Amino acid sequence: MNQELTGKVIIVTGASRGIGQAIATRLGKEGALVVVNYASSEEGATATVAAIKSAAGSAIALQADVSNAEDVQRLFEQTISEFGRVDALINNAGWKSEDAPIAKTTDSDFDKMLAVNVRSTFLCSREAEKYLQPGGRIINFTSIVTRLNRPNAAVYAAAKAAIEKFTYIHAKELAGRQITVNAIAPGATDTATMRQGKTQDDIQSIIDKTPMKRLGNPEDIADTVVFLLSQQGGWINGQTIHCNGGLG
Repeated sequence: MNQELTGKVIIVTGASRGIGQAIATRLGKEGALVVVNYASSEEGATATVAAIKSAAGSAIALQADVSNAEDVQRLFEQTISEFGRVDALINNAGWKSEDAPIAKTTDSDFDKMLAVNVRSTFLCSREAEKYLQPGGRIINFTSIVTRLNRPNAAVYAAAKAAIEKFTYIHAKELAGRQITVNAIAPGATDTATMRQGKTQDDIQSIIDKTPMKRLGNPEDIADTVVFLLSQQGGWINGQTIHCNGGLG
């Protein structure tokens, strides 16, 4: 248990799998009261809640499409109804299409990448402002793709770059409220989504390019989240933390 996080009410969007699931599970084990948000994977969200409760933590699963304003409002209202407050927001929800050059990126993929990555961060952060008290935290999620400038990932990289700029400016807009806004940019992290469409040679190539000579684990990202939520992370504000083992 982490005394600093015990009893803190933390919303984690996109927490039914991968990095979001690892973050929610870790926060629950640290004593936080976790809202496990999901869009469609009820089974995954239920599993996340079960993992938290099995470790004597407290969590609830709440469905909401965080790219929809009405759903976001309902998510926060249900959180307040259940726990009475919101102490931190983790904007983890995201989506990436298959790699494609700009010329072959469809309108629907473009719209979905902007909606799930950028619009969701905007809507949830805007709603969080109504509830967060001094000492509150907002943590957004971007990606190493903003550094790599890799062909066939232009729209996804642009969406994540928008989140970084959003982070810098939102931190300044909250001046005087003692609320920090930061972003985490994971590198190659070992999740089912990251491995999708990659051969073992592709994976090994990423490992070879990483100074730490391994893929990141979702738990590595969860460690960074815990630090930013802690008192020790309280002087970090308006920053993007690159959590990537030196890749890039």
